[in-house]
Amino acid sequence: MKSVLLKIPLLFSLLFLAGCQQKKGNLVTDHLDGTNQIQYAKGISIVKHQGFSIVKITDPWPNAAKVYTYILQEKKGSIPDSLKQNTIIQIPIKKIVVTSTTHIPSLEMLGVENTLIGFPNLDYISSEKVRQRIDSGNIKELGSNQNLNTEVLIDIAPDVIVGFGIDNNNPTLDNLQKSGLKVILNGDWNEQTPLGKAEWIKLFGVLYGMESKANTIFDNIVSDYKKTAAIASKANTKPTVMGGAIYENQWYLPEGNSWGCYFLKEAHAQYLWADSKGTGSLSLSFESVLEKAQNADIWIGPGEFTSLKEMLDANPHYGQFKAFQNKKVYSYSTRKGKKGGLIFYELAPNRPDLVLKDILKITHPELLPDYQLYFFDQLQ
Repeated sequence: MKSVLLKIPLLFSLLFLAGCQQKKGNLVTDHLDGTNQIQYAKGISIVKHQGFSIVKITDPWPNAAKVYTYILQEKKGSIPDSLKQNTIIQIPIKKIVVTSTTHIPSLEMLGVENTLIGFPNLDYISSEKVRQRIDSGNIKELGSNQNLNTEVLIDIAPDVIVGFGIDNNNPTLDNLQKSGLKVILNGDWNEQTPLGKAEWIKLFGVLYGMESKANTIFDNIVSDYKKTAAIASKANTKPTVMGGAIYENQWYLPEGNSWGCYFLKEAHAQYLWADSKGTGSLSLSFESVLEKAQNADIWIGPGEFTSLKEMLDANPHYGQFKAFQNKKVYSYSTRKGKKGGLIFYELAPNRPDLVLKDILKITHPELLPDYQLYFFDQLQ
């Protein structure tokens, strides 16, 4: 997830289940003739033409009013005059700066992680390959997403900066564009479906001239995801699931239409707040959660706790829940990178196939008897 937002640990520990705002419909490319290469994502379209591609991004943050259009020009490609008012990026790119850990797996899966030359707050990165480049001094520290080091960026001169915003106020990115640097917004975090998030690898595919490889990677993810969903359909029971934890005297847990709840539905589990219609987080009293979830079968995503003892030390009332008493508490906070960044935050949005396998293993272990959890651990 985004480095700037990870400064709120508990709220982002709900990321497994919580998403953002509702999306608009699929983008329609209105320039020239062409087919949108995007199937699942709602916030991006990619249309390839002779010598160039048109990338349109909408909702890079919740309720964004503007559609951002980028023209990716191939070598010797000719661009129609009607498109020249848009940001033009020469491809394939050779040097890149990204600003979210969720961008890192796309580079690694495409085998182009060596082109990454800068990132804000390097400690958040968990990828072992990228950390080796950081340790070798090949990737520059850029500060924070909301206050990128302009001087360093101008000095290293990336072909493109892949940025993101949480609203329409990011003067740093505006100043970088005024300095002549190319910036493209990435709205992967604002997608609401698992396959929609993962499909943003296609943006990096077209930037590197590796569309075919990106499509193959994504198609394999979709295939594995659907195979697991088919296995889940064989479930004969529907265990009840609770989530979240207490933060500053309020219990934060995901609303029913959030990204993570999608996995629970696919895994044939019953999230106890599934009838809540939002895609963010609910803020409830302990008493109301206890009343509804005291007998829940499974507890997924209990903040950033890494053991049952740690939970009890923080609040002994956690012990009143049946899921806690039966040690059916599962967390992704135990698996961390070299500098403490959570691997789940970085990789899970890109690998929904692995997340769904984890959730199915947790909720219906009999259906995946030989599978070992990838992101989650059962707290002891």
